[in-house]
Amino acid sequence: MNILIKIVVNAVAIWVATALVPGVEVTGDDTGQTVLTLLVVGAIFGLVNAVVKPVVKLFSLPFYFITLGLFAFVVNALMLELVAWLSGRLNISFTIDDFFWSALGAAVVVTFVSMVLNLVLPDSD
Repeated sequence: MNILIKIVVNAVAIWVATALVPGVEVTGDDTGQTVLTLLVVGAIFGLVNAVVKPVVKLFSLPFYFITLGLFAFVVNALMLELVAWLSGRLNISFTIDDFFWSALGAAVVVTFVSMVLNLVLPDSD
């Protein structure tokens, strides 16, 4: 149940990012297809955050210290770019136009929306 909540949180955060940040798009034929696409992208994002992100954080630890943690947004942007690339390979319509404005802006939005939703929603931990 906890995994499903995390997938929905990721999907909602990515949906808000697509609404607020130009250059980030999730498309589907209709509303149901778009929601399904968002859920699949949320699941991929959760998987990437669970597998790849800890390794990237370990190797970029000095940058976290130098930037007082602001490098986390760059790492999140890289994870979103990786999700967009993987989605393209799986024929899922999730695109990010450029790294600097679109991916970093989406990373900021996804981080804050996820943080708020994780505070509001129950967690079994």
